[in-house]
Amino acid sequence: MLYLAFFVFLAAIVLFWVSQRQRQSTAMPPGKVIYADTRKWGAVENPLYDAVLKLTGKPDYLVEHGGEIIPVEVKSSKVRNEPYDAHVFQLAVYCKLVETEYRRRPSYGILHYPQKTFRIDYTEELEDSLLDVLADMRRDEFRTSVPRDHQVLARCAKCGYRAKCDQSLEPEKS
Repeated sequence: MLYLAFFVFLAAIVLFWVSQRQRQSTAMPPGKVIYADTRKWGAVENPLYDAVLKLTGKPDYLVEHGGEIIPVEVKSSKVRNEPYDAHVFQLAVYCKLVETEYRRRPSYGILHYPQKTFRIDYTEELEDSLLDVLADMRRDEFRTSVPRDHQVLARCAKCGYRAKCDQSLEPEKS
């Protein structure tokens, strides 16, 4: 009987250690994971939706802690000193969707890169910038031609419109 109790105790320690390593590897804040868009944690959740903005999104994780719901987005790309603007806006979308779906405004979200984690405050200024970007996107949606706004070959290479784009930086294939 003593051996069984010791084995159960040892198994509990190992499981606790594994769960802490998993939490650290995804930069999870403390709290309960209430949403996960990753097969590691089980079935993939339904997307969050804002009918007014016609906006849909699936954050990697939502963590509930201290009455707050915190979106966590895990990125595989490397980053130097600060997060990419596109990733900040993606996280802002998730903050907005959390506010709509759960009726609670998050004060921040987490962007986790392989070598660095950022806490991004969800300020009124960030929300206003997000709404401006969404308005620009809605306006451009109905235009027949939208001028390219960058000089980055890698962005063109990954763009979903590159086959139709007459401004692509990608070299012509012969």
